[in-house]
Amino acid sequence: MKKILFTYDLNKEGSESKRAQLHEAIVSTFPTRWSRLTTTWIVETHSSAAQVRDWVSTFLDANDELFVVDITGQEAAWQGIDAKGSEWLVDVLKR
Repeated sequence: MKKILFTYDLNKEGSESKRAQLHEAIVSTFPTRWSRLTTTWIVETHSSAAQVRDWVSTFLDANDELFVVDITGQEAAWQGIDAKGSEWLVDVLKR
């Protein structure tokens, strides 16, 4: 399975309901997922980065921003993540 990292900015004022809708969609679509930063996610999926981009884009407005990258097999480093989060990252990213 691929490990896809994506992050987005919802730039329209009053986008709290859209943020909540997108959060719920991500949670229900990706059983293996991690988000410790407000709008940054790592998900495990069979989809390509472009497919994830296209899926997330259905929740965005024209002025919103989105970045998606396949991090499968790539080196990773972090700081300030608690033990539980670090264990999840080590476990999922090394698969």
